[in-house]
Amino acid sequence: MDQHTKVSVVAPARLHMGFFDLSGSLGRHFGSIGIALNEISTRLLVTRADSYHITGPSPQRAKRCLTQLCHALNVSDKLDIIIEAAIPEHVGLGSGTQMSLAMGSALNAIYGLGLTVRDIAAVTERGLRSGIGIGIFEQGGLVVDGGRGEKTITPPVLVHLDIPDDWRFILVFDQRGQGLHGLQEIQAFSQLPPFPQQEAARLCHLLLMQGLPAVAEHDLVRFGDVITQLQRSVGEHFAPAQGGVFTSPQVAAAMQWLGGQGAAAIGQTSWGPTGFCAVEGVDKAETLVLDLQQYLVKQNLAHVDKLSFFVASARNNGGYVHIHG
Repeated sequence: MDQHTKVSVVAPARLHMGFFDLSGSLGRHFGSIGIALNEISTRLLVTRADSYHITGPSPQRAKRCLTQLCHALNVSDKLDIIIEAAIPEHVGLGSGTQMSLAMGSALNAIYGLGLTVRDIAAVTERGLRSGIGIGIFEQGGLVVDGGRGEKTITPPVLVHLDIPDDWRFILVFDQRGQGLHGLQEIQAFSQLPPFPQQEAARLCHLLLMQGLPAVAEHDLVRFGDVITQLQRSVGEHFAPAQGGVFTSPQVAAAMQWLGGQGAAAIGQTSWGPTGFCAVEGVDKAETLVLDLQQYLVKQNLAHVDKLSFFVASARNNGGYVHIHG
């Protein structure tokens, strides 16, 4: 591959909608479903330079990714890196994976390394549990990965579907805290009880024969019902580690109200604390957010002022690498 001087990369955020088999009852662990988001992303502008320089949000994470990649790939870190935007860290949107893939993709283009997205993920040890972040960088849309078997390097993508253009996802953020990550996350997985094989089978059946056909047929209600069931099951399993089905009680209250107003696919992305749900149409989504804010104020919940809200669409294409000049 040719080497280049200046590269832009966009890596989309993702909603992680849940795992299917946390105990590997048939020999493959995890397996998960998620979607790419359009309006939240990590964006880098990387240029060859005489020395290392970095500006923008999440600079420490970017520096760690760069150091790891340059060492593993045996390339120079003499680069000017402008982080134009960064996915918020540790709120369930895949910030770590997307920074790693964005930085790796930039180095791949700058130095003409000929790497695939999977190569970059393996070098940065991404996809150790879920393959959703890798899959949405590759393809966008809705992705189902097949979990980890004995010889898995990165979880394979089994299903990729486009999300209907009019579906909107309401995100509820709790600015007070972060979801489990790093060593805490590893310890939580090791301490959880076995996930029942019968429940794993039920979730897989629901997804294959109801959830995925519903996306193909643009049936948000049926798809949402499957995601809500999956989220409830996995959330109850994770509850001892995260303090409940939702990490944040305030987010839980907001999601309960949204479900009562007809929103679909009620859940928490990854370890949270961010909650999500889906509705048809941007107008409905924005109206629901305004009504939700009024409801929460009237309820006078503690710390409700720390909640924030965002309406996002799905991104039906993956990460973007642009070579300048």
